[in-house]
Amino acid sequence: MTVTDRTEVPLPHWDVTQFFPSLGSRELASAHEGLLADLGRLRSRFDEFGVRGGDRRDVTDQDVTAIDEVIPALNELLDQMRLVGAFLYAHVSTDARDDDAATLQSRFQADTASFATLTKRLQAWVASIGTERLVERSPIAADHAFPLRRAEEAAAHQMSEAEEDLAAELSLTGGRAWAKLHGDLTARLTAPVRRSGASDDEPEMPSIGDADRGADGEILPMSMVRGLATDPDPGVRRAAYEAELEAWDTVAVPLAAALNAFKGAANTLNRRRNWQDSLDPALFANNVDRETLAAMQDAVVTSLPDFARYTRAKAEVLGHTGGLPWWDLLAPVGAPRRLSWPDALDSVADAFATYSPTLSELVRRADTEGWLDAEPRAGKVGGAFCMPVQDDVSRVLLNFDGSFDGAQTLAHELGHAYHNTNLGHRTPLQRQTPMALAETASIFCETIMVQAGLAGAGDDPAARLSILDGDLQGATQVVADIHSRFLFERGLSTERERGILSVDRLRELMLDAQRTAYLDGLDHRHLHRDMWAVKGHYFTAYYNWPYTFGLLFGIGLYAEFERDPDRFRLGYDDLLSATGLGESAELAARFGIDVRSVAFWTSSLDVLRGRIDEFCTLAQAGHHSTR
Repeated sequence: MTVTDRTEVPLPHWDVTQFFPSLGSRELASAHEGLLADLGRLRSRFDEFGVRGGDRRDVTDQDVTAIDEVIPALNELLDQMRLVGAFLYAHVSTDARDDDAATLQSRFQADTASFATLTKRLQAWVASIGTERLVERSPIAADHAFPLRRAEEAAAHQMSEAEEDLAAELSLTGGRAWAKLHGDLTARLTAPVRRSGASDDEPEMPSIGDADRGADGEILPMSMVRGLATDPDPGVRRAAYEAELEAWDTVAVPLAAALNAFKGAANTLNRRRNWQDSLDPALFANNVDRETLAAMQDAVVTSLPDFARYTRAKAEVLGHTGGLPWWDLLAPVGAPRRLSWPDALDSVADAFATYSPTLSELVRRADTEGWLDAEPRAGKVGGAFCMPVQDDVSRVLLNFDGSFDGAQTLAHELGHAYHNTNLGHRTPLQRQTPMALAETASIFCETIMVQAGLAGAGDDPAARLSILDGDLQGATQVVADIHSRFLFERGLSTERERGILSVDRLRELMLDAQRTAYLDGLDHRHLHRDMWAVKGHYFTAYYNWPYTFGLLFGIGLYAEFERDPDRFRLGYDDLLSATGLGESAELAARFGIDVRSVAFWTSSLDVLRGRIDEFCTLAQAGHHSTR
């Protein structure tokens, strides 16, 4: 399937003009003014109906009238806020130097901060009446029964209305501001790297438009520096790693201050909201109970020696002794294929076609409708994400580097977009999907890519080795590295209760966590002491283990697909459309999956163990070609 013209050279920038013509357009200003007016009217209706906390009481006719008016108004306001917020973020995430966009985003956040207070008031009000009583008397409440039940549970972890209002206002100069500082610093961070040019048989990746060449090498934005971890040249990989560490040194102090401030405030709010542990709010937000997390973590810890076995085998392929140095974690082995952007689009579309024409067609739609922003450039945030914008429409950001991992990232993010198409008909309150389930479709799509790639490689050992390595790189990140981030955050949250952590202490915690998670698979002399600074994930509580949940749950779903493809297809889209309407365990049970069982997580990890076994066999047989 040819998705785009193969003569196309530039990597795409997304198009958001279908939503508003520009940042300075009258249409955007009107939308902003309109949603503020609607927010004001909704606040007035809350006051008139008495939507706020109180003693437990019986439901009244006025309560039914209130819920029937308030829920549709909330949904409409949430749709407007999502559209305007996504449009602004589409600008600041692709150019941190756009001061106009940053100013408008800051103003938007300030103007809508009080929405959080209304949410808290609704939660307390529902708790005072009882969800089931409202559901019995209101069809609208019945359609939103799960989010209302969640609201009732959340009310047990509220401060007073005045305190919650103050917390919402202070978040603008507190939590959000510290997270924004991290994003601004990392998006603007550059480093000088010496790198060789591409060989004749590799597509030349576009170089950054405003890159400069200093005495120590080409000065690149951090997103491109980190992208060089997949470069075929081992000298370039090491040079990029060393340049990266030097660059993080220059911003370590302000980033440590930001992280300390954020976690200090989070700990304070957790105590005031009667959470017993910093992990509890994340479990609640993800609709996951402790029994489920414990089962998954048990299986993960048991699997760590297998991932160490993979990284040791890779180290031997690359000529290292004593474990794999950090700069070679993502190094290509086997017969890696460097992909042009059209090749990447086609490979994802062809793989998706092995599941369904509808999934494959999404690639064409994303390409032709301007959903994709793939070019690494100065001011653009690193990493990748998929952002729902309106109805079933998304925008996808990645920093494409021409590697198989880059194509996998595209498949992953388009999996999120497919999930959004299935949520498109839901109201905003119905589609509030927790992160643990938000990874379902993305991981499923990655698995499709791997299976299609291995099928295409046939008996070619070097090709199979390369595909297995690309898959296991990602799996190692999501199992072993995510475990290290989880351990780091547990230590950080605990120690922050006792005081500020220095840069040196943050680095010690990070290195200890990496040694524990990677075991002897990595060379302990060459780890990454500043991964705490790299990841903005720490500005959301425990934005780590849900990735592991998503990976292993997605693999488990793919196993169900292989057992009975037709039956699976009949239920899969419905599952995706319902991820905001049930507990994780309840939704998993639809496919006969018990997420509270260590056996389920072990069975998913066994799939990865099988790939590790094949990788190690091929590596030991010498079926590899490296530079």
